Amino acid sequence: MNYSLHPIDLGVFIVYAIGLLAIALWISRDEKSHDRTTQDYFLASKSLPWWAIGASLIAANISAEQIIGMSGSGFALGLGIASYEWMAAITLILVGKYLLPIFLKNGIYTMPQYLEQRFDSRVKTTLALFWLGVFIFVNLTSVLWLGGLAIQSVAGIDWLYGMIFLAIFSVAYSTYGGLKAVAYTDIIQVVLLVFGGFFLSYLALQQISGGEGVIKGFSILTEKVPGHFDMILSPDNSEYMNLPGISVLVGGLWVMNVGYWGFNQYIIQRALAAKSIQEAQKGIAFAAYLKMLMPIIVVLPGIAAVILFPEIEKPDQAYPSMMSLMPVGIKGLVFAALVAAIISSLASMTNSISTIFTMDLYRPMRQGKDENHYVNVGRLATVTSLFIAVCVAQPLIGQSEQAFQYIQEFTGLFSPGITVIFLMGMFWKRTTSTGALAAAIGSALFSVLFAVLLPELPFMDRIGIVFLMCLALTYVVSLQESAPKNDHSVSISDVSFTTTKGFNIAGVGCVLILIGLYATWW
Repeated sequence: MNYSLHPIDLGVFIVYAIGLLAIALWISRDEKSHDRTTQDYFLASKSLPWWAIGASLIAANISAEQIIGMSGSGFALGLGIASYEWMAAITLILVGKYLLPIFLKNGIYTMPQYLEQRFDSRVKTTLALFWLGVFIFVNLTSVLWLGGLAIQSVAGIDWLYGMIFLAIFSVAYSTYGGLKAVAYTDIIQVVLLVFGGFFLSYLALQQISGGEGVIKGFSILTEKVPGHFDMILSPDNSEYMNLPGISVLVGGLWVMNVGYWGFNQYIIQRALAAKSIQEAQKGIAFAAYLKMLMPIIVVLPGIAAVILFPEIEKPDQAYPSMMSLMPVGIKGLVFAALVAAIISSLASMTNSISTIFTMDLYRPMRQGKDENHYVNVGRLATVTSLFIAVCVAQPLIGQSEQAFQYIQEFTGLFSPGITVIFLMGMFWKRTTSTGALAAAIGSALFSVLFAVLLPELPFMDRIGIVFLMCLALTYVVSLQESAPKNDHSVSISDVSFTTTKGFNIAGVGCVLILIGLYATWW
């Protein structure tokens, strides 16, 4: 296989990269008229419209670990991995209706800030340090590593130089403009990403059908690899440990999705920057529908690679191998879409890292500085986090067969406890700070015990069980103390969960579509 880009493809990519950087700087130009505040930099002056929020949510989410990693999982286990995408669509609707109004009413910058308002600084600091660790050593490293491998596979450039390029490019356009530059350029990224993904799926199905059309190609694909189109895996399936049957509908996947879409800083930060609650909810509904398209863009090419490239050594080589189907010129555009998704996620993660570090850890220790000082500290945090991630990416992620599963399993150690802390803190006033800390510690402890003592238990089932255990632990510990008296968060009795007719219709439509999809591919 020829691991290099044609000069025309390289030219297309270079034009895209220069254009993206120019647009990001142009978007940030109006900030010169005054000293940039932390709200300008970290929350885009709270001015994002719904279409920017929806596109940016997807761009932040879809990156190398999704495109490369999930496509690799599509190669290894099939359409079942799409449950992460399709169940996320419903989760987004629930987040928009029941969680987002609470956060916006509290006027927060970060998730740890809400925890401080609801509990105390101990909980805030504990979770802030945890998130910084996960964002740098799991999320950033996986995106950089897989991105470097993708560049090596497609363009023939060494993975290390690929990672350095991604880090530098991300810094070049995100550190100046902050969240505003990231969110608005994400619109371009998502359009390119969706086009590239659909076009690659089209080419793959055309290749399988011998030029007789995508419908014929899809029919042949389902006939040749029928096991790859089971949404609910049976216990005798070799990948059952990764996707344990009905648990994807009623078990631990809900815990992971709510934790990711509802309480993950680099995801929810877009909604926190909305013009209004209605704009935020429209953006989330838009993202839910984009999410339902993602399996066609990232999973289907991986399944097609089972027929077209059965000789590949690792599942994560599926998507880069499929890119060889692209004609000259278009390949450069789709390669740009892949790199766009990677850079967008890097920018989103580093913006959230700088927000948490600056607003939750640095600012309380160095109060009284001017706003520009905190913005510059945030920029320094961005550069530092990327430097660390580049250094540790290969040792941490390089040995993994399926990077997407590695990420899920690692974050699964902590997702149950975090989800419990937020849900109990929001909807049970009696929850205490000690109860919240017990959930955080218990989540890691219970997860490790299950992994050691019951290694045959699928990790998704483990997450569901640990979630229930943390729920019980938080309840019991909270009752051992007097009711909290230092809760400065907004009571849910002050929050309106009423949503517009359009949002409600979008939510019902989302549920009906997913029922149809699962009924078809059960």
